[in-house]
Amino acid sequence: MSFLRIQSLTDFPDALKGGVVAIGNFDGVHRGHQSVLSQAVNLAKANGVPATVLTFEPHPRTFFKPDAPVFRLTDAKTKAELLGSMGFDCVVEHPFDGNLSSTPAAEFVSELLVRQFGVSHVVTGYDFHFGKGREGSPKFLMQAGEEHGFSATIVTAFSDEGGDVVSSSRIRECLATGELAEANALLGYSCRVSGKVVKGAQLGRTLGYPTANISLPPEATLAHGIYAVRAKLADGTLKEGVASYGRRPTFDNGEVLLETFIFDFSGDLYDQEITIYLESWLRGEEKFDSAEALVEQMDKDSEEASAHLGTLGPEQGLWPVIHS
Repeated sequence: MSFLRIQSLTDFPDALKGGVVAIGNFDGVHRGHQSVLSQAVNLAKANGVPATVLTFEPHPRTFFKPDAPVFRLTDAKTKAELLGSMGFDCVVEHPFDGNLSSTPAAEFVSELLVRQFGVSHVVTGYDFHFGKGREGSPKFLMQAGEEHGFSATIVTAFSDEGGDVVSSSRIRECLATGELAEANALLGYSCRVSGKVVKGAQLGRTLGYPTANISLPPEATLAHGIYAVRAKLADGTLKEGVASYGRRPTFDNGEVLLETFIFDFSGDLYDQEITIYLESWLRGEEKFDSAEALVEQMDKDSEEASAHLGTLGPEQGLWPVIHS
């Protein structure tokens, strides 16, 4: 059976019942999450049962504060792709709504985990809480498992080489301040954003640098500046390039866009879905005195980006590296 992405439990196949279920938001699928998820995959393999991820859409923080949505490190589609790469059989993107948020923790266990999933083992992080008022703690989950006949593994906090806990909020802070190398190190793979290519002011064409432009959500707090990137096109082709994220202060201070100049490419990408992998932070956004000065700097940026990207292997950083 190929990897399944499920939005409704009515679509959950009987063949996947009785397996190991990892539960959490897993925004970013970063190294801390990977320590939880890898345990679930390894347990499932050892016991010859399916491995499923139960996650929630939208992000609970966005549900409770819709006027201040959280900056998602991975949208649902990207998260699913990352989970599939780790060896899971399925991800269930359960709707996070008023109904779920008011469900008592005991009912969450009996109805969702036991009746719907027929779960044999649950794996969560140390800080996972569930049910109305967050009454379901890791201790509650373990006790409920004893009552209902499933086992539970609670994974402790994962710290980086410096001893600091890896978290989604920490990664967001790194991205906001241009500390891309640290963000990618905490993720365990290259930060990426996806979207449909839209028409901009087409200023790049007049400068000899035509770009593929995508809009990021308004809550995105990615630092404005220049990045060395790789771009995966709709046909799966992976190309190298250099990208600018910001408002183009030399020209119009307009809408915030991610504008990517793809090396050695001349096709039409409008309305196509592309993914941009942010590989290296080159510099902050600047205002230049003239278009000529900007082009001179863009030439330098392209050379620097090309030099950095030339050190990467073909698949390096595209997916998490999972250790059994």
